Amino acid sequence: MKRSCPEAEERDGGLRRAVTEIERLLGYVFRDHSLLAEALTHSSYPDHRSYQRLEFVGDAALSLAITNHLYLTNPDLGPGRLSALRAANISTEKLARVAVRHRLYRFLRRNSHALDQMVFDFTNLVMVEREEEIGWAPYGGSTVKAPKVLADIVESIAGAVYVDCNFDLELLWKVFRGILEPIITSENMDEQPVTTLYELCQKQGRSIEIKNWKRGFVNITNAFVDGDLMGIGCSEQKTIAKLNAARDALQKLSALEEPDMEVELSSAAGNGTAEEKGGSKQKLSQFCSKKHWIMPIYK
Repeated sequence: MKRSCPEAEERDGGLRRAVTEIERLLGYVFRDHSLLAEALTHSSYPDHRSYQRLEFVGDAALSLAITNHLYLTNPDLGPGRLSALRAANISTEKLARVAVRHRLYRFLRRNSHALDQMVFDFTNLVMVEREEEIGWAPYGGSTVKAPKVLADIVESIAGAVYVDCNFDLELLWKVFRGILEPIITSENMDEQPVTTLYELCQKQGRSIEIKNWKRGFVNITNAFVDGDLMGIGCSEQKTIAKLNAARDALQKLSALEEPDMEVELSSAAGNGTAEEKGGSKQKLSQFCSKKHWIMPIYK
């Protein structure tokens, strides 16, 4: 009698759990589970077909599906704006955050500590972003580049669904749209962070200048505030590089304002009236909420 290998049984059990959880997440039951197994296999995992072919198909299918959606829902937009919207919705930065939000990397069969570390660092960065930023982040952060493997997982799962449903693009969009939400629209694409940076500088009487150039296939954008380099961003997409730089500048400007806030809080709390102290407590709570710190307890 052939003995079963405990390690093999554990791997098979993990794969079955992954299939079950992903089917629950998508609200879709695969006819061919081997497609999903392939979609969850990295090239570093030996003796198994990797997700690369399905990622190739999923990349193209998602691009066409979002193209159809944007074309139908934006009858007044020209091709340039539609292209920018499509790039924002299927960028590596956006799809990587989809993978983080739904914890997809834990399902990936792989054998690469370097890959694990990259995903760990990026995930930690994403988890401290504000909830509204995570949803609207086609631009990502400029301190840690979004690992391509995270976007690959999303695309390979999309490819598996597309092949499994006999290349039904309408069904793919119906199944997959939910995990891609929120879809970035023309109305909100510019809300963060470029518009925010311009509005902040205008209120503070500062000058803002944004410059872009290309290095190979990568766009590099610098944001200058009052002539000082304040933000740097890069991406294969010019629009996303600009958003990268604007967000980086906003983070640095916020850090420069923190000492002023500390002085204000210290002064108000030291010897003010009861009303003033109440106001300082409110400011402190707002400040802690903004920085995602534990709320203060007063005794």
